Amino acid sequence: MIHAALQAGDGLVLNASGAAPSDIRAIGPRATVTAVISTTDAGWRAVLPLRVARWGGPVLALPRGRYRLEVDGRVQSRGDVVDLGRSTGESLAVELADGAVVVSPPLRDADTSPAGQAALERDYATVRGPLENAVFFESFYGRNASCNPRAIDAEISRVAPAVTRYWSVVDLSVEVPEGAVAVVEGSPEWWHARGVSRLLVVNDWLRRRFVRRPGQRILQTWHGTPLKRLALDRPGFDPRRALAVIRESRRWDVLLAQNPYAARILSKAYGFWRRPVWVEGYPRNDVLASGDRDAVRRGLGLEPDDRVLLYAPTWRDDREQMVDYLDLERLAADAGAVILVRGHSRTLLPGADTGGSRVIDVTAYPDISALLLAADALITDYSSVMFDFTATGKPIYFFVPDLAHYRGKLRGFYFDLIERAPGPLTSTQDELTAALADPGATKGHAERYASWVARFNARDDGRAAERVVARLLDQGMIARD
Repeated sequence: MIHAALQAGDGLVLNASGAAPSDIRAIGPRATVTAVISTTDAGWRAVLPLRVARWGGPVLALPRGRYRLEVDGRVQSRGDVVDLGRSTGESLAVELADGAVVVSPPLRDADTSPAGQAALERDYATVRGPLENAVFFESFYGRNASCNPRAIDAEISRVAPAVTRYWSVVDLSVEVPEGAVAVVEGSPEWWHARGVSRLLVVNDWLRRRFVRRPGQRILQTWHGTPLKRLALDRPGFDPRRALAVIRESRRWDVLLAQNPYAARILSKAYGFWRRPVWVEGYPRNDVLASGDRDAVRRGLGLEPDDRVLLYAPTWRDDREQMVDYLDLERLAADAGAVILVRGHSRTLLPGADTGGSRVIDVTAYPDISALLLAADALITDYSSVMFDFTATGKPIYFFVPDLAHYRGKLRGFYFDLIERAPGPLTSTQDELTAALADPGATKGHAERYASWVARFNARDDGRAAERVVARLLDQGMIARD
């Protein structure tokens, strides 16, 4: 039997009698860690680090989730390991159950209960006192620190360093910008930060019964120019959904749009009528004009002469995990390329990394904008990433085997993609492979591409964050000092 305990520094110590194994691993959907094993007088001891670094980034806590424990390739189960009750460390909580390592955020036991959360929420809803010169950032419900909020954070840090920058995160595996304060969702610090910040910058819905304090302002950046129908425009009228949409949009003070088209669509879809919409381009795309492409590629382990294809499909309403219509390993071989596969943020938690020769799963990569910079071409379907990638001028390919189903039953479109796509549309892997091998496939879309860029990317000039933050300062939503 293996006995376990959590040690300082968030290492899981395993002890057992008998001959020492040669390999012990905890394998999760998005990360794997390997133990350091030593012999003892009683048998052996292993220290399993519960932290990991990816893509050249800092060493951070393991993402929350269930990790299977393997000893010399054998999956441990009930009876192999003595259960360890929930133990909270510096950056995570861990327990052993049925032989598996279960990682969760480092919340105190009292705060994880419904009663504990209810008490924190009551305190939050009744907080008094002055607001801080602070910004509360949240991107994709805290799953990462990315997108427009991250670019705005960087500009605030540059021009108004006195502003405190809180970042809402699901756990401490999420890397936050330098100088920012990570607050784990549901913790007392999280509730406090949301209650005292003068400005909230989010790219999706607010949650957890948000209560606006006098003087608080909300900037809704959203997270993409829409092709697929949203909110009130989705097929089928649902009065509960409509009420929720209107209630949510009434919380926002300002809505950010990438272009005039998006401004019209988002205002209508969210009932955001006769209120400020800033059409300033997308701050997240500034890096496409000024970022270090070579540094991003080195962090991904790519060679300078690699052909890099980014495959970034959107999510489907009828499934949790990323679509699997492509044999990515075969595509990499046929195209003579490295495939970076990026699932939608909604597939990050329920899904698992895709593997294969010359296939790198970057669904958990901190920010997709850097991936757009690193890639030589994009393969997508109905994702809003299409509207960002064209700011680079690089080729785009569409793989849409379920076009009729997605357009007709799942969501519907705001315009006809077939007529306006700035790159070739394919519906089989062989068609996609042929398009990737044919230089004429994208050259034939040059006029459409130019028209698309003029319509959707006119303000993606590398200075969107600068313009947005200047407006925040001018309107007193934050202060320089």
